[in-house]
Amino acid sequence: MELRGGVAVVTGGSSGIGRATVARLRDTGARVAVLDRVEAADRVDLFVHCDVADEHAVVQAVADVVAGLGPPDVAVLAAGVGGSSPVLRMSTDEWDRVYGVNVRGLFVSLRECARAMVAHGRAGSIVAVGSVSGVLSDRWLAHYASSKAAVHQLVRVAAAELGAHGIRVNAVAPGTTDTPMFGATARLPGFREKVAERAALGRVGSADDVAQAIVAIAALDWVTGQVVAADGGVALRSPIDPVESMPLEPTDAGR
Repeated sequence: MELRGGVAVVTGGSSGIGRATVARLRDTGARVAVLDRVEAADRVDLFVHCDVADEHAVVQAVADVVAGLGPPDVAVLAAGVGGSSPVLRMSTDEWDRVYGVNVRGLFVSLRECARAMVAHGRAGSIVAVGSVSGVLSDRWLAHYASSKAAVHQLVRVAAAELGAHGIRVNAVAPGTTDTPMFGATARLPGFREKVAERAALGRVGSADDVAQAIVAIAALDWVTGQVVAADGGVALRSPIDPVESMPLEPTDAGR
């Protein structure tokens, strides 16, 4: 898929992975519209104030993009929120807050972008931002992890339905990534170092690392319904890996 000259919509494009994706898309020559609650700090072709948890706001925002730039060729659904609470203390308000953005908001954004593509005969590409938390079981993240699992399944079903219209739907699943959301872990001594140690590539990922994967997947014409991990290999390590408990001799390292 040729991105140059195309119209790309990025939800949550004012910060973190969304912002890095906007920069990558602009580098390809795409015209980019950002949908976010916070004004985009970088130059974009169109900014629309939008809270994806508000269905009417999303419907109007996509209509504004079509009116201002034309129907989308690419949609990157990066708006998301996190949270942390044990199941026994989690309120339904906290559950609904996370699901309202990560699942309902992403669904409405996907639906509206897909409707615009179909209405204008666009064979487009939609990429949702999932998470390796959608397949891992991290304590205190029941709402976040299950919301990302829902995103992964939504992507698969949407890909099966929208393929007939020439629309590809995929997800990129980041691991621990250095974004404002990750900044909340700064209060946990040694957490960043532990994450870097567990990553096969030996560091915490950057927003641009994930953005590279998003733009690459968006451009692939024969890939749909896939969830691609962009996590530096964090999810490759099992928590019951027996090697972690084995003292290795120096000569074992090269075997």
